[in-house]
Amino acid sequence: QVQLVESGGGLVQAGGSLRLSCAASGSIFSINAMGWYRQAPGKQRELVATITSGGRTNYRDSVKGRFTISRDNAKRTVYLQMNNLKPEDTAVYYCNADLITRGSSRFDDYWGQGTQVTVSS
Repeated sequence: QVQLVESGGGLVQAGGSLRLSCAASGSIFSINAMGWYRQAPGKQRELVATITSGGRTNYRDSVKGRFTISRDNAKRTVYLQMNNLKPEDTAVYYCNADLITRGSSRFDDYWGQGTQVTVSS
């Protein structure tokens, strides 16, 4: 089995910062891209940022310049540093990993359980 465990969410005032972490564990052979998605109440889940195993990053426009995604391949962990948070960033943030497990022949998507981020105005 594979587990993605997120941490670091919480309540913060507008303009504040939070750092999310997501550690992957289990019978993992290799991890390709990792990323963060979010879902606000009544809205669809949307991509926030992704990072490849080689470190190439991609961000949604609304978080560029405020959020930074990074990863530690040795620890199988991805991070999301969120600065200058805005009320519209309020959502449940989900970690995602495209990985292949031991004994498998293909990459599959795995998701964390989600962590709540609430930004007050």
